[in-house]
Amino acid sequence: MITKPEDKAYLNVKDYSVSGEEFQLIYNTEMDMLETFPQPSKDTLGSYYDSEDYISHTDSKRNIFEKVYHFVKSIALKRKLKLINSFHLKGNTLLDVGCGTGDFLKVVKDKGWDVFGIEPNENARAIANQKAGDTVFEISHLSMFEPETFDVISLWHVLEHLPQLENHIAIFERLLKPEGRLIIAVPNFKSYDAIYYKNYWAAFDVPRHLWHFSQKAISRLVAQKNMEVVKTVPMLFDAYYVSLLSEKYKKGFMNPINAFWNGWRSNSKARRTGEYSSLIYVIKKS
Repeated sequence: MITKPEDKAYLNVKDYSVSGEEFQLIYNTEMDMLETFPQPSKDTLGSYYDSEDYISHTDSKRNIFEKVYHFVKSIALKRKLKLINSFHLKGNTLLDVGCGTGDFLKVVKDKGWDVFGIEPNENARAIANQKAGDTVFEISHLSMFEPETFDVISLWHVLEHLPQLENHIAIFERLLKPEGRLIIAVPNFKSYDAIYYKNYWAAFDVPRHLWHFSQKAISRLVAQKNMEVVKTVPMLFDAYYVSLLSEKYKKGFMNPINAFWNGWRSNSKARRTGEYSSLIYVIKKS
């Protein structure tokens, strides 16, 4: 994406997880989305993931927070499986991009799917390969797959991390079978919890999150590559999880009562507006 003169500063946000550095969010008026500025270089981006607390790169259950995370994840995995089964596709080949430690791949593989994964983090990739049978690769492997290989391509809270955004969407379109489905799950900066917590909203997660999407942004991005959104599904747990982290960033400690209240309010308001904390977009070729 290219910042244009008509784009404007939206918010200053701190990296609360790793560096403590401050970044700016720039509103892209054409796409109705936010861009993190400045974005880390290719050589420095990995250092911003260098934290024992980056939970998607580990299977650890060291404290009550991590135990709750994994319990909620187990429920979410069943819902993800139910979603892809609802497509009633003829084939059963799946690519999970940014698969972390491979839990989704394992659940799908155990149901008879042929699974492949992409995971940049070496430690997470090693764990994922134990679960998925050595079918998880570095991101450079995307270029090695044949066109129209996959019935389902999924990115669960991954698209916001990818540099060269438009190029990656073009790659996914190329790899998807004509009747296949692309699944993109991302935070929604127009949700109530995002507006409430502002610069403390945990789902901004700068600079690991390079992009911050609205529903219009996702529709416009995929339309540029001859695809369309055919369904959106809310991720109800995200409002509570993000609110809990946001409380920590705002006050220095987790306040479960406030977090639950604000998560509930966010979901409640979203029932009218459709602006949930995170949304799953089901996409197909036009």
